[in-house]
Order: sequence, then C-alpha cells, then structure tokens
Amino acid sequence: MCVFCEIIKGNIPSKKIYEDESVVAILDISQATVGHTLIMPKDHFANLYEIDEETLKHLISVSKKLAIHYKNVDPQIVGVNLLNNNEEAAGQSVMHYHMHLIPRYKNDDLKIEFTSHQEDLDAIESKFKLA
Repeated sequence: MCVFCEIIKGNIPSKKIYEDESVVAILDISQATVGHTLIMPKDHFANLYEIDEETLKHLISVSKKLAIHYKNVDPQIVGVNLLNNNEEAAGQSVMHYHMHLIPRYKNDDLKIEFTSHQEDLDAIESKFKLA
C-alpha cells in the first residue's frame, strides 16, 4: 500500500494546497519550515526513473506556480528549496515520486548543506558526460 496513493484517493486525510487532473500538493505532516509542501502526481510512479516526461513537466510547472504564490502571500518568505529525494539512499521514504517545496525564511534554522570534496573533475566529466 502506498500512503500517497491512499491520500490521493481520499482514504487518508491531508491538507490539500492544490489539485488538478494529474497533480496534487499537500502540506507535509512534518513541516521543515512553515508551508513545507509535497507535490506529487496522482498516478503512481515510484521515482524519477519511472515518471513520464509530460507528468514531470507539469509537476515542475505546478511547483513554480506554488513557489510564486507562496512568496506573494507571505512576505516573510525570502526563498524556496525544491527537492526530490530519489530512492532510499538519497532519503526517499515514500516510494511515490514527489517534490518537496520548502519555503525559506530570513532566520530559519533549516540546514541543507553540500560539503566540498577534492575530486578529479576531468575524470568525473569523462565518466558522466552525456553524448
């Protein structure tokens, strides 16, 4: 059983922020910051590898629309993070594709950090470059 599919069907209550024919956005039950929202397709796709291009484009478009809306309705919002955790190793805990829209406030204490590593960029480029 997919908890997000159950939410989409209405079998589990949620705080819906947006809904159309193919996408739903709900407040995350564990608010990283005020307004932390999950944006997901109504159809079940486990992850980024499975979601079709049309649905993904629409989901990104809805994410942008919500980010602009949030910034317009709350002048305390000074930025947003749009995140996708893809597969368990990357922090995905519900295997239904979704994006996290996380409003950022001037003095919030949420930390999303990238540590620097000394790597051979030429070797990495050669390995991952899309021909």
